[in-house]
Amino acid sequence: MSNKPLNLTATTQSLRIPFLVLSPISVFLGAATVIQQQNINLYILSLAMVGALLAHIAVNTLNEYHDFKSGLDMLTRKTPFSGGSGALPQNPDLAQRVLMIGIISLLATVLIGVFFMFRYGLELLPLGLVGIFIIVTYTGWINKHPIICLLAPGIGFGILMVVGTQFVLQGHYSAYSFFVAIIPFSLANNLLLLNQYPDIEADRRIGRQHLPIAYGIKASNITYAVFIFITLITIVSGILLGYLPTLSALALFPPLLCFYALSGAIKYGKKIGDYPNYLAANVAATILTPIILSISLIIA
Repeated sequence: MSNKPLNLTATTQSLRIPFLVLSPISVFLGAATVIQQQNINLYILSLAMVGALLAHIAVNTLNEYHDFKSGLDMLTRKTPFSGGSGALPQNPDLAQRVLMIGIISLLATVLIGVFFMFRYGLELLPLGLVGIFIIVTYTGWINKHPIICLLAPGIGFGILMVVGTQFVLQGHYSAYSFFVAIIPFSLANNLLLLNQYPDIEADRRIGRQHLPIAYGIKASNITYAVFIFITLITIVSGILLGYLPTLSALALFPPLLCFYALSGAIKYGKKIGDYPNYLAANVAATILTPIILSISLIIA
């Protein structure tokens, strides 16, 4: 047995903790769609929050492990928003530990899902199976299929977490939560899409085939713009149709940051990683929009 002390800093880096904030935000939005209608069970909400965080940790750590093993970590240029954490290339002896964290997090997520199915029945099973599929196949398979890779983040943080939270709090699906989930769905897709630009050449070398590789920067920029408009149209139409309170109009402001991010994508393309202010604007829009929307739903 090695007497080398545990490198907790490097292990923690592999979790990519700053990115984990998106999971509780998505769960909070799902809860907000219920709070405006009824009281909620805080124990169930807490368990849903833990499940979402564990699922996110599983994705992050398994991705870190596979990127290290494939050699991608040695090819990417690290930025605050792309290129991985860089923990394993500097601490290769931690690879198995990171893999185990991913596996244990996945198993714990499954156990929480099984608990909810015992409580509510098999209606939750489709969401659970899709979630497990995304976690297990994201790095090895999904990243080789451009459209699936594009939509996987939005399905995870939008549909699965928002709708899943609403379901476990009410025991049934609601069309309303699916409607609200369109917003984080679009923003999460854009978040990962733009973060792929700096890694295009490195990802291409190891056989990945996401949207910027398969269809190019111009098509990716158009796709990014489409998701911006879907976000804005969903909020506006929701207010006009009475699905969202008038106060939700405040949620229109953060997505405007996406236009700034898009301007950087158009100007710099795959070199956008050299200008992290554009990537930061993309992250800010993704985080602030659902937070403001959630608060507006609760207050209203």
